[in-house]
Amino acid sequence: MKNIMLSHLLMEGFSDVDTLTCLQLVTLSDQDILEMVFFPVVNEACRVMDENVVIRASDLDIASVLGMGFPKYRGGLIFWADTVGASYIHSKLSKWAEIYGDFFKPSSYLEERAKSVRPLGAPKTAQQAPTRSRM
Repeated sequence: MKNIMLSHLLMEGFSDVDTLTCLQLVTLSDQDILEMVFFPVVNEACRVMDENVVIRASDLDIASVLGMGFPKYRGGLIFWADTVGASYIHSKLSKWAEIYGDFFKPSSYLEERAKSVRPLGAPKTAQQAPTRSRM
């Protein structure tokens, strides 16, 4: 009964809009899909590091391997991101933010690291280094 009602509502909604003009098919490679999934995760990890929630980037590497099942042979999320490069990640996120919206907007930490060509996992300068985690 519920499926019949739902399909009726969907068909009613589609009849109001010419769906062929609204839909734009996008062809994505495996690499594009991987980047669109993991680059926002890296971006959020950069926000966490910027807010001093963790002491070191390696804390996020360990958490990503043990907590979310990130492949340990990749070294963890931040280690992997450093192999890809902050500049590349920043450029892709900026491009997607223009197309798809603020979900992909790069964090200020990622932007700063991309401009200064510093690895994401590199420690902050001495005067900015936190002594303790906020957790």
